[in-house]
Amino acid sequence: MNEEELVEEHEACFVISVAARMVGMHAQTLRYYERAGLVRPSRSQGRRRLYSPADIGRLREIQGLITDLGVNLAGVDVIFRMRERMRQMEEDMSELRDQVQRLRDLRLPAARE
Repeated sequence: MNEEELVEEHEACFVISVAARMVGMHAQTLRYYERAGLVRPSRSQGRRRLYSPADIGRLREIQGLITDLGVNLAGVDVIFRMRERMRQMEEDMSELRDQVQRLRDLRLPAARE
């Protein structure tokens, strides 16, 4: 995903009524999910909630976990926090692998012909 696609993914563009209709939920449910910390839409200057395509995707994930797997909201929160922690750990491991490789390259230079 390039930088332009990433910006589009997180660009807030849907008001709550449109977002609710897109995911088949009531607007009050979206407000509740926000209060529970499961989704964080941005706000316009007039303080209106604005949902990005990434927010819509997250709402669909929440909906799937609840309806397909029977997970409650506390479970959804745990799953999301665990996913984020795993992503961070994978990033940390990648950085450590790069550091180890740089140190190996310093200590054991490649054979030159």
